[in-house]
Amino acid sequence: MADDMEQLNKWRLILGKYSKEHLSFEGAELHYMEMEEVLDYLYSKEYGEDSGVRKEGGSGDSNLTVSGWLNKIRVLFPKETVEIMEHHALENYGMSELLTDKEVLEKLEPNQELLKTILQLKSMMKGEVLETARRIVKKVAEELMKKLEQDMKKALLGKLDRTKASHVPSIRNLDIKKTIYNNLKYYDRESRQLVLNRVYFHARIKKYNTWRIILAVDESGSMLDSVIHSAVTAGIFARLPMLDTRLVIFDTNVVDLSGYVEDPVETLMSVQLGGGTDIAGALSYCEGLIENPSRTMVVLISDLYEGGGYQRLYSISRQIIESGAKFIALTALDMEANPNYDRNAASRLADLGAHVAAMTPEGLADWVGRIVG
Repeated sequence: MADDMEQLNKWRLILGKYSKEHLSFEGAELHYMEMEEVLDYLYSKEYGEDSGVRKEGGSGDSNLTVSGWLNKIRVLFPKETVEIMEHHALENYGMSELLTDKEVLEKLEPNQELLKTILQLKSMMKGEVLETARRIVKKVAEELMKKLEQDMKKALLGKLDRTKASHVPSIRNLDIKKTIYNNLKYYDRESRQLVLNRVYFHARIKKYNTWRIILAVDESGSMLDSVIHSAVTAGIFARLPMLDTRLVIFDTNVVDLSGYVEDPVETLMSVQLGGGTDIAGALSYCEGLIENPSRTMVVLISDLYEGGGYQRLYSISRQIIESGAKFIALTALDMEANPNYDRNAASRLADLGAHVAAMTPEGLADWVGRIVG
């Protein structure tokens, strides 16, 4: 009976207030009426109803505000459901007041979906609201960097770290100084011999000269996930001694953010989403950053829908490739690596000698590591 009542209550929540004359809540009636109220506040927008202040709800008359709605959904629903409802409020129903009220913004769950929405609507924010948004961007970016950094460094740093001991014994990797020092306490004075209780080895290591990596990131709206991951990836690359990292974002204009590359927050808050796309213009600027082609990687991150003429795009790409620089065109750079891109342009660039792919940040780090190694 309890299971049947729960199923009936869920159906009542799905059908909404219009079913109340035919289907009533059973059991914890007040709890479900409150759930219906907050669901109605959001999803009645589907019928074009006013979203300002609600008088009708499951628990009677109320003046439910956006802030009150946020408080209630956090009490009534699990975290995963709250995130879905917040996403629907922002993306499906245009409740931009969620991002123009400091108190409301502080109550939102910091996650990548909220980060994307902030980047889309930050032009609407001012003063304390903008500072609050910046703190959210910082928190989400730092969490994403923490999540990615270890795996990216592992993929890229195919080098030996002499601060770590190897578990693979090899005479050429013998750490003679550490072996002697750590075994001195086992010295046998009578036989005048050093007894080796443990032998230490270096991990294998390769020395690298600096490579310049230039990331050119398309900031058109369709590339938003890739923009976020590009900013974080550039920040991780910038911390590595073998890479001289440059970051360029573009639409029809080019902005060089290399001076902020170690700060993904500043990078993300500088993004202006939308507008046209001039990939060739961006690559032309990047070509000017190439000083030593044989030790340069140019990474274009774009859906390859060119607004400035494809022949110009192919021409500048050919020049970069023929200079001896490594050229990769990423049609997506995010955790899913599900691209939506101009396949004809991708095919032409591949024919010219570019490496064309959709990658996760770890995949890009692995590719860079193979080049550097």
